[in-house]
Amino acid sequence: MEPVLDYRDLKVWQMAIDLAPRVYKLTQTLPRSEMYAMGDQMRRAMVSIPSNIAEGHERRHTKEFLHYVCIARGSLAELDSLMLVAERLDYVTAASTTSLRNDLGELRRALYGLSSALNRKLRPPAA
Repeated sequence: MEPVLDYRDLKVWQMAIDLAPRVYKLTQTLPRSEMYAMGDQMRRAMVSIPSNIAEGHERRHTKEFLHYVCIARGSLAELDSLMLVAERLDYVTAASTTSLRNDLGELRRALYGLSSALNRKLRPPAA
């Protein structure tokens, strides 16, 4: 497998970048009272995902990259949790978040796949 030289070529980074505008649009539907609290936290969590993938990739060390991918996974879980809270508070409808949450699930699987690949690179199979 040929190493990826630019983080922008990583499928997982592209997936995260593509989700960002959708999360921003969702936060614009929050009540005014939550626009700056919950909305800001959701936007920061979303932006953190591709940012950590990029930063980790540019560190050029597998162990550091894995660390940043784990941070990205945590940000994804934070975003997913915030969306669920927003649904339970009736700030957004489940119908308005279903597609986005499905795509977040795909991104989660891709991040776990990348984590697994990086772990294998760190721990080659015993002879």
